Amino acid sequence: MIRVEGVDAGYGKLQVLFDINFVAKPGEITAVLGPNGSGKSTLLKAIFGIAKVYRGSIYIHGEDITRLPTHERARRGVAYVSQVRNVFASLTVLENLRMAAYQLSQAEFEKRLDEVLYIVPLRETLRRPANELSGGWRQLVAIGMALVRRATVFMLDEPTAQLAPKMAEEVMAVVKKLRDAGYTVVLVEQNVRKALEVADQVYLLVSGRVHWRGTPEELLKEKELGRIYLGLAAQ
Repeated sequence: MIRVEGVDAGYGKLQVLFDINFVAKPGEITAVLGPNGSGKSTLLKAIFGIAKVYRGSIYIHGEDITRLPTHERARRGVAYVSQVRNVFASLTVLENLRMAAYQLSQAEFEKRLDEVLYIVPLRETLRRPANELSGGWRQLVAIGMALVRRATVFMLDEPTAQLAPKMAEEVMAVVKKLRDAGYTVVLVEQNVRKALEVADQVYLLVSGRVHWRGTPEELLKEKELGRIYLGLAAQ
């Protein structure tokens, strides 16, 4: 699981997050919502070691990783899937997956590949170059790459942005499969309705602070919050 305690974070001298307390549990999808510029992506980057943490602590599976470099966090099972530039475009899908599993033997990789393909529907694309795939399929390849290297924590940064509705549904179906397989999933998503359909817990960030937390059902009852910060029309 992920636990963030009293974190201030940002880039250089630019502080973006203020006193963030955050928990994401295994077997759950934790959605991080909020207006543009509220610090949603910065929270993921702070957990992954890309943004600078000025104060506070970050724990993964109970271990304090606050001062660990990004590659050490990845070795501990943390995966950050960005919206763009998340695959090796000149390689095939299979080669991308093999690159992610460079530490595994061929036999281990083949066994792991079967497990990955059970969750991510990439079998029909394995021989295709990644640069021939749509943005949605590249998102799925990136998730598959994290799975093949045995990630346990998946942080997905706007995975359905600019995708056609059918492809967005495909991506969200995989996100739900990750949750159902027991992984910890943190989802930053601009499509609020879609996020609330799949989330178990929700954090609302406003101006770099946690403004509200609870379940999707509870958030939908907070009509004023939804209207002001998330663009949800009153029902």
